[in-house]
Amino acid sequence: MKLTKFRLVIVALFAITFARAQDELMKELDSVPKQKEVAAAAFKGLQICNMQSTKLPAKGEFYFLVSHRFGDLKNGINNFFGLDNALTKIGGIYGATDWLSFGVSRHTYQKTYELAVKYRLANQQVDGFPFTIVGYNTMDINSELKKDLYPGLKFSHRLAYTTQVLISRKFTNSFSAELAGIYVHKNLYDALLDQENVYLAGAGVRYKIAKRLSLNLEYAARLNLPDDETSVYHNPLTLGLDIETGGHVFQLVFSNSQPMNDVAIFSNAGGNWEKGSLYFGFNMYRVF
Repeated sequence: MKLTKFRLVIVALFAITFARAQDELMKELDSVPKQKEVAAAAFKGLQICNMQSTKLPAKGEFYFLVSHRFGDLKNGINNFFGLDNALTKIGGIYGATDWLSFGVSRHTYQKTYELAVKYRLANQQVDGFPFTIVGYNTMDINSELKKDLYPGLKFSHRLAYTTQVLISRKFTNSFSAELAGIYVHKNLYDALLDQENVYLAGAGVRYKIAKRLSLNLEYAARLNLPDDETSVYHNPLTLGLDIETGGHVFQLVFSNSQPMNDVAIFSNAGGNWEKGSLYFGFNMYRVF
């Protein structure tokens, strides 16, 4: 009988000790700061239309990209509604990490090779930081320039650059917005038509209209250049439609910029929405 009571006392002591240890463990776990939940991507595509979005490939993902812009729709049947003089871009984008990607593409416009790097600086959090911030840099190599036309041509003359800071927020499951600060620099340019440095303030929005469809709109204002009837080039304005189809995003676009490299998009948009001078085309991404 005494042995039984002793065992009961031992069991009770173990139970009390275990309960206290469990309480202490739970208190310690509660005191550990919980990691903030990252909000879902503000945009489905790596681009809004022409502009880059704040979305990056995941680590190890490879995106194959094909983009096409037909000729000026204003010319109608004379160029078969743009089919006679289209431009093409083919490229690839690789996610080195979840926050860093590299891209390379070839453009029929000026036989340009474009190198790009994209990096995430901050994530929008569900109950924390309100924005996603991404940096984006490109370098263009114009391989079309010929030494017989430019006797003093150097390799550095072929180069042009952009530096972009992109800030986005996903407000709801249907609506997202982005602001962009953009700087363009050209080592070689036409002083009568163009400028060495161009500064722009851009904005883009996405509105989901169906499960796999969204309307996109983007605009960039050139801050140090006029945009009037006398201007050869205009502020880039683009309307797009995102179509999600399984492993890729297909984008239809109407833009006043036919070239698809960032330098030309932001400094050499030759179309004019008011006069119906537009370029229809598409972006197609396939992820592997």
